[in-house]
Amino acid sequence: MATLKELLGGPEARNGLIDDSLRVLDAEVADKSGLGGMAVKGAYKLVKGVSPGFLRQVVDHLLDDFLDGLDPIYQEAIEKSISPRQHLQSNPSRVANALLAITDRRAQRAKNKGIQKAYQKLRGQAQKHVESAVPRLGELFERHVKG
Repeated sequence: MATLKELLGGPEARNGLIDDSLRVLDAEVADKSGLGGMAVKGAYKLVKGVSPGFLRQVVDHLLDDFLDGLDPIYQEAIEKSISPRQHLQSNPSRVANALLAITDRRAQRAKNKGIQKAYQKLRGQAQKHVESAVPRLGELFERHVKG
């Protein structure tokens, strides 16, 4: 069975996946409300403002690790003959844990101290935010994964 990285990590699929991921990220941030939402929106604005195209570079840089992190959940879906979208949406905590383990490691190594500080401020609520994004992530999978 092909891995997610094999299916989506190549140049043709990758660019479309990155574009779609950025749209999903924008939509998730736009939906945040309250004080926590203000913090998320402020941090997102900080990250987007680092330099033109910075966020796209970040997504591209993290993509292989994210695909590897989500691959076990994807493979389970294929083995069980259920849609990857459904399986992701049935496992929001596992999805969040897989993705946050990657961003935690990356944040620790970030050279930009402003990015590190913003990440640490938001990390306590990250599990909840990532879990709430799983439905859109499942839809993204449905659009990009054929199989």
